[in-house]
Amino acid sequence: MSMESEDAANKSQIKPKITALLCTLNEEKNLPYVLPKIPPDVYEVLIVDGYSKDNTVQVIKQLLPRARILLQPGKGKGDALRYGIREAKGDIIVMLDADGSMAPEEIPLFVEPLLGGYDFVKGSRFLPGGGTSDMSKHRIFGNWVFTTLTNILHRCRYTDLCYGYNAFWKKAFEAVNFKGNGFEVETEINIKIRKLGLKVAEVPSFEAERINGEGKLHSLKDGWRILTTIFKEVRTSV
Repeated sequence: MSMESEDAANKSQIKPKITALLCTLNEEKNLPYVLPKIPPDVYEVLIVDGYSKDNTVQVIKQLLPRARILLQPGKGKGDALRYGIREAKGDIIVMLDADGSMAPEEIPLFVEPLLGGYDFVKGSRFLPGGGTSDMSKHRIFGNWVFTTLTNILHRCRYTDLCYGYNAFWKKAFEAVNFKGNGFEVETEINIKIRKLGLKVAEVPSFEAERINGEGKLHSLKDGWRILTTIFKEVRTSV
């Protein structure tokens, strides 16, 4: 048996501990639609809160007393993710949003390929069985442009780029040194896991509309940051 086959076999035989990682900022009205749906066999629910000014922390404690709540040390989505990944106790980390757009019921679909030998599993809204009700036509086109550019410049075969529902083995992800703090962070991660040669699978995922509140994405500003990241990573080593 080859080393790769042996490693895949070992991964499939163990029962890993799973951390569901959510970053929150004023999501008190959305969490009742998210936290109760996290599968009970998830070992750890880790919340990294960006000093919410509403009752987010209190709602978490009421809905899911077992959740670990950490206050992020800096600012931005990337900062919260880096801190959460570092502090997670699970063997596998599943990243999903706290606004109700990503279904916690899909977590097993993300974990299954990891148990089959993959290092990183990324959700795709554009695979058969996936979809979105949250993207305007211009955002869908923009995502297609960014995905196509990334596939050409970084020799990837992705069908979706700017989507944050991901799962991975924590140990395999340790070498991914991502630095972004905004919505370009998913793009940076997806490029760097390709550079590192991690074994990546895509699974179909459906993105719903944010249940309450307004999204923090700004198409022009964040689109420019994504585009800049794609070209910057051509010149940047891992």
